[in-house]
Amino acid sequence: MSFSFLFKSRYSVLFSYVATFIAGSFLIRLGLMAATLEKTDFSFLSILRIFGQGLIYDFGVAMFLVLFYAIYLCFLPQRFLKSWFNIFLSYSVLFLMILIAMFSFFAELTFWQEFESRFNFIAVDYLVYTYEVIHNINESYPLPFLIGGVMLISLLVLFGLVKIGSFKLHFQSDTSFRKRGAISAIIILISAIYGFFIPNSWAETGPNRYHNELAKAGIYSIFSAFKNNELNYNHFYKMLDKQEAFRVIRSVLQEDNSRYLMSGNGIKREIKGTGNTAYKPNVIMITVESLSADFMSHFGNKEGLTPILDSLASTNLLFTNMYATGTRTVRGMEALSLAIPPTPGSSIVRRPDNDSLTTIGNIFEKAGYHRSFYYGGDGYFDNMNQYFGSNGYDITDRGRKVMAGDHYLTRRTIITDDQVHFENAWGISDEDLYRAVIKGSDHQFEEGKPFYSFVMTTSNHRPFTYPAGEINIPSGTGRNGALRYTDYAIGKFLREASIKPWFKNTVVIIVADHCASSAGKNEIDISKFHIPCIVLNLPAAKRREITPLCSQIDLYPTLFNLMDWTYESNLFGKDVLAKSYVPRTFLGTYQKLAYLKNDSLVVLSPQQKVETYLYNQKKNEQLPRKFSGEIVKEAIANYQTAYDLFKNGGLHQ
Repeated sequence: MSFSFLFKSRYSVLFSYVATFIAGSFLIRLGLMAATLEKTDFSFLSILRIFGQGLIYDFGVAMFLVLFYAIYLCFLPQRFLKSWFNIFLSYSVLFLMILIAMFSFFAELTFWQEFESRFNFIAVDYLVYTYEVIHNINESYPLPFLIGGVMLISLLVLFGLVKIGSFKLHFQSDTSFRKRGAISAIIILISAIYGFFIPNSWAETGPNRYHNELAKAGIYSIFSAFKNNELNYNHFYKMLDKQEAFRVIRSVLQEDNSRYLMSGNGIKREIKGTGNTAYKPNVIMITVESLSADFMSHFGNKEGLTPILDSLASTNLLFTNMYATGTRTVRGMEALSLAIPPTPGSSIVRRPDNDSLTTIGNIFEKAGYHRSFYYGGDGYFDNMNQYFGSNGYDITDRGRKVMAGDHYLTRRTIITDDQVHFENAWGISDEDLYRAVIKGSDHQFEEGKPFYSFVMTTSNHRPFTYPAGEINIPSGTGRNGALRYTDYAIGKFLREASIKPWFKNTVVIIVADHCASSAGKNEIDISKFHIPCIVLNLPAAKRREITPLCSQIDLYPTLFNLMDWTYESNLFGKDVLAKSYVPRTFLGTYQKLAYLKNDSLVVLSPQQKVETYLYNQKKNEQLPRKFSGEIVKEAIANYQTAYDLFKNGGLHQ
């Protein structure tokens, strides 16, 4: 089968498009390179590498774009080749593919103009915030002319392919099924090789960032960013020298009762208790969906939506000034399981290589605990089962059967239909979930080991539906009813658990994953991160308020101190009750990373942008103010080292 045959077979249109796409990609790369000439040097070898790797990526993108058309061409009977259906479909498909290429080329040029980069997680973020992005583009460019121009160019390219005879050769060809099968199979195989074996990071092996970015392909990069869920901190955020960053963070994390177990670029340390007998109770953490602090009367709400929680807050240990690290459930899970500041992009829960980490569960494991994760929905959502399962937790969820290859779910319990009394799109009711928790706790108690349980609820979430007749607000009428039901279900769980033989020796934590109505905000609105955290049944604390500003990541270091544990820590969280503790917290969106220390706020953004403010908590007001370099260094060091440790294996066991 000769190369020229491909352009004379029924695949002539397909391969003409591939050639056109590669030529267009070459011109875009050449244009971006010309725009970069003043900022970096190019040698003959670097140019060879840029265009060599670039050609490989461009060819892979072209294979992905034509994949389904190749399958169609393989199975289209010869007698239908000249039919009006195939004529219409061939012209339509090719025009659509050209349109996709042209829009991506334009988007790459504008994205490079702003970020000097191929597409990354910022571009994925833009797809999430479509309304804001379209309005931004409309304000920056004449959108009707832009769309019209792209359409016109696409039509001209299509006309050019018609003029060179690509369509005529396609409609008049007679390609045997054997040859069609071979060509389509090769395209499928090449696509699979790219998908499984050629990562976007292959282009990042050189020391020059501009060279690396030029070697990439835009569409390939955006799918890689979507898959990996991260934004490279080192490329887009303000940096310190690596040794300086770790020197700063080690100084910040140093406490009177801690001793570093390694020198240099790491934070592993031993935290020593007082030497008295450590208290080792069972621990059940209820992570409540979207529980903002301002829903509770204790924090000023006048509607009386959470009487149970308010009563518990008045009689137990309460963190009054705790803040969530992010705006999504998986970000809260990350903070509560890893005690790490948020890193750019999505949560570590959703990223590759997130197994065998030094989680909170790992600390409990070393203390002899059984670890479990309970979720009322299907734990495949947001990669929860993979994350918790591959980090040693048993899974109990309302999901499908364990599938082949789910080796990390060898210890999984599925909540069956007969155990469910109410269910909506997000999962079973909180009451049903708590019954599963009690059942699992009974079983673990019988085994004679202490247990640690991470429980994630779903009822306080749209569509705000719950079992009828439990509370006096009709199901499905809004957030207030869901809150009231969430509160009721917690009270019912505590009543049913209190008669169990294991409860007397069980600490129950009630904490939010994030605030309500916070997702989708790209600016840092600090009031939208304030959450409640209540610790019940802890003899060392009883009725007490912990008032210093703190983060979700500080919960377990403080708890371990109250239980007088000696343990190995790879956590960024600190004991809030320590004499040396300085109030601070971490807040993040997908792009912006904030560090609030007392009333000084530092916000880090892509393009190495650093903003500083004075924060007035009572007015929730941020006033621009310049600070000394130390607090900015602390902010950078926390986020830079957190990213570095995860990417380079420093958070692994």
